[in-house]
Amino acid sequence: MQRTRGVLLQYFHWYSEGGGVLWNKLAKQAETLKKAGFTAIWLPPAYKGAGGGHDTGYGVYDLYDLGEFDQKGSTATKYGTKTEYLKAIDAIHSQGLYVYADIVLNHRMGADEKEQVLATPYSRENRSEPTGPQEQVTVYTRFTFPGRGATYSDFQWMWHHFDAVDHAEEYPDDKKSIYVLEGKQFDDYVSSEFGNYDYLMGCDLDFGAEEVREELTRWGKWYLDTTGIDGFRIDAVKHIPSWFFPGWLSSIRSHAKRELFAVAEFWDPDINQLKTYIEQSERALSLFDVPLHFKFYQAGMERKNFPLDSIFSGTLVEQDPEHAVTFVANHDSQALQALESVVESWFKPLAYSLILLRKEGYPCVFIADYEGATYEDYGSDGEKYLIEMPSFRELIDLMLKLRSSRLEGEKHDYFDHPNTIGWSFSGEKALAVVLCNGEDGSKRMETGLPATEFVDCTGNSTERIKTDEEGFGDFPCKGESISLWVRSDDPL
Repeated sequence: MQRTRGVLLQYFHWYSEGGGVLWNKLAKQAETLKKAGFTAIWLPPAYKGAGGGHDTGYGVYDLYDLGEFDQKGSTATKYGTKTEYLKAIDAIHSQGLYVYADIVLNHRMGADEKEQVLATPYSRENRSEPTGPQEQVTVYTRFTFPGRGATYSDFQWMWHHFDAVDHAEEYPDDKKSIYVLEGKQFDDYVSSEFGNYDYLMGCDLDFGAEEVREELTRWGKWYLDTTGIDGFRIDAVKHIPSWFFPGWLSSIRSHAKRELFAVAEFWDPDINQLKTYIEQSERALSLFDVPLHFKFYQAGMERKNFPLDSIFSGTLVEQDPEHAVTFVANHDSQALQALESVVESWFKPLAYSLILLRKEGYPCVFIADYEGATYEDYGSDGEKYLIEMPSFRELIDLMLKLRSSRLEGEKHDYFDHPNTIGWSFSGEKALAVVLCNGEDGSKRMETGLPATEFVDCTGNSTERIKTDEEGFGDFPCKGESISLWVRSDDPL
């Protein structure tokens, strides 16, 4: 799939408005998003979650219910009905944009019936050794989907399709144990946190079971045939064995008879963990550049004490740009979420320039940064907070225009100062980018255009800079800011 200079938009955040409005909103905005410069849209999980019409989709209940059946208290999902979902996809495709579907393969939640099975308790903090003997417990592991019946699939999930759960009816107050079911063990080739991080939540799928793999393949083919999507964003793969994806994606791509993009979330700032997973999965999928996100998070907090010239050190886009999806923020990192790692607002213009105005990687814009967002929720301290996220739409739109027309020439990097860095693309459509995380600074950079006047199209600097006879110019930047310099006679 052609991703040169493409830009992905994550079209939701954790607190996106419910009530079934998102799919209809997207259908109306598709043309506007195309004109802005986005090339692909990442949509939230479209199937029924355990929380019905209020579920974000990550507590997955029924992968075949795209807002069509009366299950878990509603027919529509949080985002709308199946009909509205398919119309939104058609609207996106009509603009020539790609659609990536968010899918959760790791777990199931909200079982319809309980079963009795032998299980062995393990501690959440140490999955290497059991904390007690095997005993019979009552667990919620049977999914019969009474609202859907056998429509689309007659497969029913039962305890032997899972390897572990976190709740036994006999121990309702036990919040520290994971129960490994009879004859099962944690899957291998997952994150090594806690000794083995296979288990995350709910009923954890046993990927070692052939029936499980076959059902996921059947569903994947059905989903492609039903929706016509162009790729997947795959949730929580640090809990899914890496060996699963080459075979699964090969089957799905072969069925589609077209290239399908796949990007997965492996939430770990350790670049070596990401590189290992990419290699073990036979380079079948890309990963979000979590190490780069944490660089942005750290830089925002440390301000001028952060060495800006090392911003790409130890990141996926530095070491494997072909498999790196770069991002500033997402639904997991936003304030009041379990993985909260908020990039400070003052640094977001710098961060977005670092992913949108460079050729390396596949950048993803977060809708809450693009449109802004206001929401309330409880923090880990039990207190309620009002969160207000500003909109950076005007600046991001500017960067999208520059990305589409000004990244053509030879790139020159000037990462040679801890507080002021820059890069330029030389040629007729020259662009000079300068970033400062401390005091005002400037960067002498090559443009390939002698005796040419440049202006800062952000308006942050009002000077006019003229290059010398060799095409070099001294391009200034205000403190804790960015400046994007273009020819004064060729404005956007």
